[in-house]
Amino acid sequence: MKLATWNVNGIRAAHKAGFSDWFEALGADVVCLQETKAQPDQLDEAVRNPGRHHATWHSAEKKGYSGVAIISKREPNALQVGLGDPRFDAEGRVLIAEYGAFTLINAYFPNSQRDHARLPYKLDFCARMLAECQARVKKGQNVLVCGDFNIAHQEIDLANPKTNKKNAGFLPEERAWMTQFLAAGYADTFRHFEPGGGHYTWWSNRPGVRERNIGWRLDTFVCNAALLDRVEKVENQIRVRGSDHCPVVIELLD
Repeated sequence: MKLATWNVNGIRAAHKAGFSDWFEALGADVVCLQETKAQPDQLDEAVRNPGRHHATWHSAEKKGYSGVAIISKREPNALQVGLGDPRFDAEGRVLIAEYGAFTLINAYFPNSQRDHARLPYKLDFCARMLAECQARVKKGQNVLVCGDFNIAHQEIDLANPKTNKKNAGFLPEERAWMTQFLAAGYADTFRHFEPGGGHYTWWSNRPGVRERNIGWRLDTFVCNAALLDRVEKVENQIRVRGSDHCPVVIELLD
């Protein structure tokens, strides 16, 4: 089974940049999107439901902001829109789909902002996410969390750790939560296969930054320990353009 996650930084812009071609060529069973920045009624049918798959969109109340989507070949057994907390659900940050063998949580984690003004909000969101995962694992579900975590966990997860220690996405509080999350019985699937540095999923749009690979690894799949044995491969598709993030693709054994 093949799944992909991609912060498209605007689905309409990504579509103009070749999203449909990427989608068709990949042939994934499930594609999770973040930062869609659109209401479903603002999208043409070809964008809203590429390939006539089952598509669910959870948009922010504020137009042109945030938003997530899950596009899958088959309809989930169960679908939950949001976390049940208006603070987060108003911003369209989470979709949860149950596929039998595992539960998929597509999440767009908040950005703490340059002045760290939204750090408390982000940490509240992180705590709520961990509680959601733990509750589902306790029920016997395998959990696969994907999306833009907006956190570079370790120094090897960004090109310039020394100059970014006080910047959003690499703050001690954010990194400590990611450590807590993984210690609670979860695995960063990319790091399960690749322990080295130089592997990123986001680059600034400033000229030459992406070409010189001055980036951050913010996007990944995280799963509970019981599901890790089924993970066969994880790839950052760094050559795919259309967003300041690249897609991440995971393959699970049937």
